[in-house]
Amino acid sequence: RKSDVVSAGGLLDTSRYPVIDTAAGGSLQGIIAGLTKIIEITIPERNAIGGTLVIPGRGFICNEMDVVEYRNMLVIVRDRVQDLVRKGSTLQQVKAAGVTLDYDGVYGETRGPWTTDMFIDAVYREASARVGGRP
Repeated sequence: RKSDVVSAGGLLDTSRYPVIDTAAGGSLQGIIAGLTKIIEITIPERNAIGGTLVIPGRGFICNEMDVVEYRNMLVIVRDRVQDLVRKGSTLQQVKAAGVTLDYDGVYGETRGPWTTDMFIDAVYREASARVGGRP
């Protein structure tokens, strides 16, 4: 208490794209909403540097601006995928379009339990459901 620290747990992983556990009802939109809530309760110091510390599930300790940048990256990727889905793109076409290319150097993984391809698959399925009229 009164330490000005937020533990984000698995909601924030500054070492890779977030794991979206769709089997348990997870969604990218849920992650974005959770990160937005964290941003609402954090307090920056001078020039938005410092202030409330945010402890991720994995990765470096963050401040409010780090969380904003991560959340904004997810919104950008989501919007890119949704735009391509609205235009009728297949999953393979979305991957070929390089929707995460400018973030892969920081968050991308080609091996391990959660890869960039798996992340794009999950985002694509969610976007397809939204564009198709389902929640």
